[in-house]
Amino acid sequence: MRLRDALRKARIEAADRTGVVVELRDAEVARLEILNEALDPLFAEIPDGIEMFDRGVSQGDTPRLWVDMVAHVAMGRDKRTYRFVQDTRHGRVVLAEAHDIPVIVKAVTDYVARRMIEREHAMVTTWPPLVPTPVKKPRSRFWPFLFGIVVGIAGLFALALLVSVRGH
Repeated sequence: MRLRDALRKARIEAADRTGVVVELRDAEVARLEILNEALDPLFAEIPDGIEMFDRGVSQGDTPRLWVDMVAHVAMGRDKRTYRFVQDTRHGRVVLAEAHDIPVIVKAVTDYVARRMIEREHAMVTTWPPLVPTPVKKPRSRFWPFLFGIVVGIAGLFALALLVSVRGH
């Protein structure tokens, strides 16, 4: 086998492997799109004034279905398991993991409900009223300056008097 033939064969094998990877990623995206469509009724029920959920499929190295800024659904290692995770201060927390779409839809529904209740509590919490602090009138700088001049002159006068008394 000549080198040219070996290179050609290696290129064909690499293209086949790349094609398999692309097909797997496309399959992940397709599964996430199906889940996204299954979530449509849930997100249709959310009132228009609540804009804390930004749902969409990102097609990066790891395709994800984002529910909001901190929670998303990604496919598991076997590419058939849906994994619903939330990013927290302490790392990622798996909220649900299942092969079935209805299980993930229920987990996302529970998550959305909890987030909406958290929002309500944050909106209702009353803070003590802010009491404006009285603004103090800036002090005049003239009188301290004048006082400094008078003290300086008195000090110089006392020094001159002391020197003249010792000199005699």
